[in-house]
Amino acid sequence: MASGAGKRAFASDGPRMGQTGKFEGEFKIQKNAPYIEHRLKVWDRLYKKHQESVASKDKKPIEIELPDGTKKAGKAFETTPLDIATQISKGLADSVVVAKLIYKEQVDSLKQCVVADVEDDEPEEQEEAGEATVLWDITRPLEGSCRMELLKFDHPQGQDVFWHSSAHILGQAMEREFGCHLTIGPALESGFYYDGFFGDRKIKEDDFKNLEAHTAKICKEAQPFERCVISKEEALELFGENPFKVQLITNKVPDGALTSCYRCGDLVDLCRGPHLPSTARAKAFMVTKNSAAYWLGDQNLDSLQRLYAIAFPNDKLLKEYKKFQEEAAKRDHRNLMKQQELGMFHPIMSPGCCFWFPNGARIYNKLQEFMRSEYRLRGFSEVISPNMYDHRLFLQSGHYQNYKDDMYSLEIEKQEWMLKPMNCPGHFLMFDARVRSYKELPLRYADFGVLHRNEASGALSGLTRVRRFQQDDAHIFCRSDQIKSEVTSALAFLDFVYTVFGFKATYALSTRPKKALGSKEIWDNAETQLKAALNESGREWSLNPGDGAFYGPKIDIRLKDAMNRKFQCGTIQLDFNGPIRFNLQYRKEGVDEEGDEKDEEKGEFKGAEEKNAKGEVIWKEGRIKNGYERPVVIHRAILGSVERMSAILMEHYAGKWPFWLSPRQVMVVPVGEKFNEYAEWVAKQLCLHGYHSEAETSGKTLNKKVRESQLAQWNYIAVVGDSEMQAFTVNLRSREEEKPIGTFSMHDFLAKLEKEAMPSSQPLKTMEAFQGRLPEAPANASAPAGGNAGPKPTDASAKSPSKGGSLQLRKQASKQFATLSVDDDVESFLETHPYVKGFTPSHADLELFEQLSESGYPATPNLRRWYEHVESFSTTERASWPKA
Repeated sequence: MASGAGKRAFASDGPRMGQTGKFEGEFKIQKNAPYIEHRLKVWDRLYKKHQESVASKDKKPIEIELPDGTKKAGKAFETTPLDIATQISKGLADSVVVAKLIYKEQVDSLKQCVVADVEDDEPEEQEEAGEATVLWDITRPLEGSCRMELLKFDHPQGQDVFWHSSAHILGQAMEREFGCHLTIGPALESGFYYDGFFGDRKIKEDDFKNLEAHTAKICKEAQPFERCVISKEEALELFGENPFKVQLITNKVPDGALTSCYRCGDLVDLCRGPHLPSTARAKAFMVTKNSAAYWLGDQNLDSLQRLYAIAFPNDKLLKEYKKFQEEAAKRDHRNLMKQQELGMFHPIMSPGCCFWFPNGARIYNKLQEFMRSEYRLRGFSEVISPNMYDHRLFLQSGHYQNYKDDMYSLEIEKQEWMLKPMNCPGHFLMFDARVRSYKELPLRYADFGVLHRNEASGALSGLTRVRRFQQDDAHIFCRSDQIKSEVTSALAFLDFVYTVFGFKATYALSTRPKKALGSKEIWDNAETQLKAALNESGREWSLNPGDGAFYGPKIDIRLKDAMNRKFQCGTIQLDFNGPIRFNLQYRKEGVDEEGDEKDEEKGEFKGAEEKNAKGEVIWKEGRIKNGYERPVVIHRAILGSVERMSAILMEHYAGKWPFWLSPRQVMVVPVGEKFNEYAEWVAKQLCLHGYHSEAETSGKTLNKKVRESQLAQWNYIAVVGDSEMQAFTVNLRSREEEKPIGTFSMHDFLAKLEKEAMPSSQPLKTMEAFQGRLPEAPANASAPAGGNAGPKPTDASAKSPSKGGSLQLRKQASKQFATLSVDDDVESFLETHPYVKGFTPSHADLELFEQLSESGYPATPNLRRWYEHVESFSTTERASWPKA
């Protein structure tokens, strides 16, 4: 049987799933397929039975508490949330989408139904402040006293319900138009989709208009959403003509259990709900795109057609959405990659792996340089680990058992090896390379190693879903009493980086999933620690039940870009299981360093073990030595995948990169051919200072050069001509401004660029105070004989003298300086000239150089620069300079 096919499912003499797990039987595209009428007849009988059951319930008095503390009286199994909304105001009743309840008493129906309308396992209930919350249809009678919040479309959970209901509207249109077999139709973060089996029929964009016409009619009909609770046997009868639904019911609903379904118009569907009161609430509807999909996500099973759509409560919101989509298309990173020559993908030779061109490589490397700079300031040590390992490493880590299908394997000397999809197992080996002491913790390893993951070809999408990538991956090995401080520091690190990029972040704690390594006690402890760190940080956070990694809970960080789109990039994951699986341990405080082995416990140690399908032991827990403890590992990423972050930044900035991250920083444009040499000299000086610059020396007109440079998103365009060449200046323009910013000397220009250079969380190249004191700047040292100026002053001492003071003071102190044919304010003169008499060296430069060599290194910046330049000439060259 094919993977994911589950049990063979038969519920009628019609279509069914065969031995291979694929559709068998007759199917044809047709409007108003016969199965619809059959299904409605069964529904009418089952719904009548359900209504009679609800009517028989005790209508005891209940109390409904609203968020503002107001309390409303009602009756169980009679009063609905919509009734309460109507009592408050008609406007609220018309706009409320769903009710959010916390029951104050036991309500049996909360655990009554098994969810059968999803491919994956049912997520755990949400909790708020330790209490279970439930979303409730506003037309469904309340069943006990409760606290209630009425949610509109502007609430995230309200949107989720609105779009889930809209998926049912789309599903009804698909059945009406094509007679397809519906499978799964969930809400998404923005819109929804529905999968359907269409046989060999391929959906095209031409079909969208017909579907939208159907949805408009369905919404106009104001069809009520009706809920019904049925048994497994009744569900199989109801959906007997749809083998995909039959398979879900057969595999997910245990014998004797109940499930729920909903009807709107002709559509009846398995569904947990809740839903809108009627289809009339969805007043604006748009089918956006279609794609192929596989039943249960398995490429060995039936191919389905997936239709995506979006709906809103009014036309205004739909218009805003369309405008947003137009802007998003302009910002699409795949288009920007081509326009700015950042990179490419080859669909045949290496799909899912980016070829970075020089411009893209500059961005990629700068992101890593930025993180490396912060690593040095924050106590991280960068390591380099292998790209591939024997598969036994991943058996030990547990990745092989849980993640094998997403890994690349190869055979080396008849042994299975794997390309690494993550760095953590290698870092565990490095920690275990020698005995570790508590004094070494926290130990923070960072790694930009190349990773590979075997993504399905249909899932690949530009830089956002790739097969080859690098992460700003770090693993912090710490003591249990260091968890809170390390997580707090990690959150602060993340905040700094996202603030630099202009992102806003939200935080969610993801807890134990269904497939998890380790005991519940270990997980509970880990989750408690992360909750404490989040609470102490003062950040708002939400709970994401059941979405933790298989080895530990995590804090998921979602960022918002300039268009308010959400992305999952950063993560902070707590791992108690990795150290157990790799038997990592460190020497506790007070333990004799020489006594590692002598106090070893005697007797057989029986720890946990893991076996494969053959019953072979593939992992055994190791013993902790006396006087040792296990470290806790914190997995931390901020950028996440550098590829994915690059895509997000491309769209966030719309290709207009900030100067420090830009692949095109300064374009130098000469006004004519005879100034090309100076333009190239300016570009070279910028290069020497660490900036990317080019000189545009083609024969194009000046205006064309400037305009093309602005369109190519060069941050600055430095125009140079005769006056700029004579004065060592540039006439500066930005990509955003039509008029020049102004004329800058080369020193002022470099100073301006330095202010826009790569940001840092701490000042670099400056000294910090020690106990409130800073080292005093050294006095100007006397130059030794032979003309060598000797040690040069620190930055602090260089900034203190005034522009003209240095030479004036020396003239007063020495008759030798009084005879120099140099102006007192030579410092100011040198700001715009390379030599003391203008643009060519003269005997006056030689005289001043010799006097300064005897009396001491100059203290003012322009004289210093001039002195270093003159010093670079040989004695013979200086002697040949003519008198001015």
